[in-house]
Amino acid sequence: MADKTAFEIPEQMRALADKSVDQAKKAFDEFMGATVKAVEKSETSAKTLQSSARDVNRQALAFLEANVAASFDFAQKLVRARTVEELGQIQQEYLKSQVETAQSQSKDMAEAIGKAASSVQQPGKK
Repeated sequence: MADKTAFEIPEQMRALADKSVDQAKKAFDEFMGATVKAVEKSETSAKTLQSSARDVNRQALAFLEANVAASFDFAQKLVRARTVEELGQIQQEYLKSQVETAQSQSKDMAEAIGKAASSVQQPGKK
């Protein structure tokens, strides 16, 4: 059998190395904890963003549906008009209604987008 070569490290060096390893492990554990929290927060933000985008999309679709319905209603009224004056009145009423609707929908959409942006910045508050 081969003789074992003595390998002596002073006790102070061992203690220092042991302490360094413990500190490195503690720093790594803290880093991993912070990383896990960051990932969880980004996942929460992504879910909140998806939910908010879904809400905005639904509202946009509702506006689209209402606008198309108003257009069909307008077309039906035009088809039933008997005079040029009646055509003009129907056109005027439709334009006035569409301007009011557009203003209302723009305001509502801006609020919905603002809420969506706010909910992404502050998850958990809706």
